[in-house]
Amino acid sequence: MRKYFQFFIWTVLLILTSCGTYLNQPFNTGKARIGESTSRKSILDTIMPLNETIVGVYKFRDQTGQYKLVENGSTFSTAVTQGGTSILLKSLEESKWFQPIERENIGNLLNERQIIRSTRQEYAKDANQNQTASMPPLLFAGIILEGGVVSYDSNIITGGSGARYFGVGGAAEYREDRITIYLRAVSTSSGRILKNVYVSKTILSQGISANLFRYVNVKRLLEVETGVTKNEPAQLAVKEAIDKAVELLIVEGIIDGLWQTKGGDATVNLVKEQYLIEKEEAESTALYDRKLEDRRGKAAVNIEGAMVVPNNDYGDAIEKLGVNASLKLYFKKPGFNINLGASYFELENKNNFKDQFLSIDINVGYDILPYDNISPFVYAGFGAVSNNKVINYFDSLKFQFGGGIEYLPKKNLGIKIFAEQNILLTDDMDRLVQGKWNDAYYKIGLGLNFYFGKPYEKVKSVMFE
Repeated sequence: MRKYFQFFIWTVLLILTSCGTYLNQPFNTGKARIGESTSRKSILDTIMPLNETIVGVYKFRDQTGQYKLVENGSTFSTAVTQGGTSILLKSLEESKWFQPIERENIGNLLNERQIIRSTRQEYAKDANQNQTASMPPLLFAGIILEGGVVSYDSNIITGGSGARYFGVGGAAEYREDRITIYLRAVSTSSGRILKNVYVSKTILSQGISANLFRYVNVKRLLEVETGVTKNEPAQLAVKEAIDKAVELLIVEGIIDGLWQTKGGDATVNLVKEQYLIEKEEAESTALYDRKLEDRRGKAAVNIEGAMVVPNNDYGDAIEKLGVNASLKLYFKKPGFNINLGASYFELENKNNFKDQFLSIDINVGYDILPYDNISPFVYAGFGAVSNNKVINYFDSLKFQFGGGIEYLPKKNLGIKIFAEQNILLTDDMDRLVQGKWNDAYYKIGLGLNFYFGKPYEKVKSVMFE
């Protein structure tokens, strides 16, 4: 019965982690429907142009030449849609800032106009009329839009996790691709590039599975499997990236005075303010959507609770609780800091030794990922410890080193777990000199860091940090 309960737990976890896809599995053919909308929200949804700008798009296509990635064999299917021009024209129309005109298939348009002109001429001739076969002129574009999909990077990050115990197991896998597009506006009168923007978008694929493989008895085998795989449509990713590029083209054009907007300077200032916030956020976001931000300020007050275990000349060590308070000061170089602290703790060996101690420590530390909200850290230093309750008297010198992981759920607040080893320079802390090793003790604990002070400088992303 226990094995069925285990499989039930795995299945419930599977459904909860991907319930939207798992509970809506397709069993019937679907009907044609209006195309899906992207989830993009924009400040331009509430801002209207003074006049629509006529633009032409000759070509906006896949410039990567990349084919779909397959596990076995080969394929001639492209990784990126070849209909980028159609998607861009739709985005321009939806923006309500541009009036796109047909240029991709201009040959078809000219042929059709020639047919109309010839037909009118024949009709006028048969009717003995002196009518001209004139047609209204084609609109011309003051601006043409160029660019395309310049890269499609497959498997920029892959991973997963899984576990199996006595034939009951589950696994989760993911893969992320990345698409990059460039879009530029070119003046048809001078050929000058008025604006050039760059946008990237990730494409996520996920797979989750659970299974049970068990012999019910000697001759009967029970095998159960379930799972779901979810792939973000590449076409929607391209559409969202192009939508964002069009939005960025409009916003930067408003700021530079290329496009005029209703509302005057007040609207321009609002757009500029929102753009600067988004630009600063983009500059502090590295690859893999890592948000790089100095959340720690210039200094911190630290409070810790720890389990302290002696490693001395006696056996049967007993875990005791200790507390520590410290002040941490950061250098200008990111991650490096100096830590000044004081601790109170007990050490005990069963039926042999028990005493209370005070210590002061000074450490030099380094946060390995100083701009991430989850960062490993290491530190080392020296100090002094005393079994007297008078703080100004410390009779044993020591050095210590340790490390851990800190998590910042919000700015200026860190939660950390750590392990620390303390090695004394004497062997009489437990009042017994024996063996060739000095006395020592180690700590495993949990702490809080309260940060204050402004950071030294703003953070800009580093692509492969």
